Amino acid sequence: MELEAAKKLIKEYMPGHSAFVLQADIGERYYQNKNDILFRNKNKEKDEDDSRNRSPLRNADNRVPHNFHGMLVNQKAAYMFTYPPLFDVGSEAANKQINKTLGTKFRKVCKNLCVNASNMGLAWLHFWEGKNNRLCYGVVDSRQIIPLWTDDQERELKAVLRTYNKVLEDGKNYIIYEIWTESCCESYAQEVGSTTELLLYYSMLERCIVDIEHMESSIYHHGWGRVPFIPFFNNDMETSDLENTKRLIDSYDKIYSGFVDDLEDIQEIIFVLSGYGGTDLDEFIGELKKYKTVKLDGDEDNPGLSTLTIDIPVEAREKMLSMTRKAIFEQGQGVDPQPENYGNASGEALKFMYTLLELKAGLMEVEFQLSLEEFIQAVCQYLGVNCDNIQQTWTRNMIRNDQELAQICTSSVGLLSQKTLVKNHPLVENPAEELKQIEAEEERRQQQEEKMMYGEVFAGKEDKADKGSDGDDE
Repeated sequence: MELEAAKKLIKEYMPGHSAFVLQADIGERYYQNKNDILFRNKNKEKDEDDSRNRSPLRNADNRVPHNFHGMLVNQKAAYMFTYPPLFDVGSEAANKQINKTLGTKFRKVCKNLCVNASNMGLAWLHFWEGKNNRLCYGVVDSRQIIPLWTDDQERELKAVLRTYNKVLEDGKNYIIYEIWTESCCESYAQEVGSTTELLLYYSMLERCIVDIEHMESSIYHHGWGRVPFIPFFNNDMETSDLENTKRLIDSYDKIYSGFVDDLEDIQEIIFVLSGYGGTDLDEFIGELKKYKTVKLDGDEDNPGLSTLTIDIPVEAREKMLSMTRKAIFEQGQGVDPQPENYGNASGEALKFMYTLLELKAGLMEVEFQLSLEEFIQAVCQYLGVNCDNIQQTWTRNMIRNDQELAQICTSSVGLLSQKTLVKNHPLVENPAEELKQIEAEEERRQQQEEKMMYGEVFAGKEDKADKGSDGDDE
């Protein structure tokens, strides 16, 4: 790509990407429990000399955030990816190759994809060929990726513009632009603070700026025949989970923080003086602490001392907090972890509690299945394995009544196959390995029975032989 074409591409897509970055920052900030309540009135400086900015009854300024968004996102991630999806391409040998290539980090990658998609609307998986021709893959920050889609109904990914900051060998901070296509990646650098007119060629492999004579070193031919980035959408609207709960969470934070402010301010008593005979307020406080009395002038019409306190509407606030909390878990489609909601619930009752979470997880699963299938196709391409039909098995992680499930399996012996019973038993984690273990134990048991049976037969023959030999001797 010519340098001018790269400049044009960057100028066209970078301005619109800033709005997405802003929303993504908010989603990640709320996931880290850095809610808006922490930054309220941050830019409003209070002038102590201005009486309009001072309230004698309002001195406390507590800002207590509640990590409801983080809880809801972690619920979904643990519910869906504590047990990562399993893949079957129709060949046991190929399945073992795929599992070996994915490695143990696949579960964590799935979890990170879920968290990023929930916070930002979509997540990105990048794969490449690393050292020793090893397939590598990892999650890329969604704020670094600007996708370029086709205009047809298929809406396929035709290119990716990736941008991030990096300090190079000259000690300067640069914005790196990577333009990934089906065949190669072209990279450029722009010093922070300059314009795109000063765009330079950048070598990804050498990690340095190159001149126009060596511009070919800024092109990396990946050889995948497709863009090595896969999007993972949170839902069909590409929105984050925070969209439905942000205002409710902000309301809860404000009510709770205001409640804490009132409890703190109520401890401070404001004295109202009439006809005080002292000279200043410091003298009044000193006499009150020392003598437990206050001197009042008798010349005043109504000399006296009274106090002002704050009345807290406790019942109204408790009701509002309870209603807001319930609305957060309803709109966020999660499970409220209140102990009184569980008790000794049966399996069906526990499933009912997970209804909203299952609906939300099901919508994400629809989007993730397409993306994971595309990723497994890339893995099979790397391994040289045929994968025309890829079957996925998803397992949910939820609270269940294990005793009830075990009783159901026990009562179903003879009615269902052993494979089905083993697969649904609560103590079994890997049904295939459990079936192999059952077959091995059954085979050993038969061998022991045969050994015992043949041992008894041989023992009987020896007894007969001994009796016969005794008879001959006689």
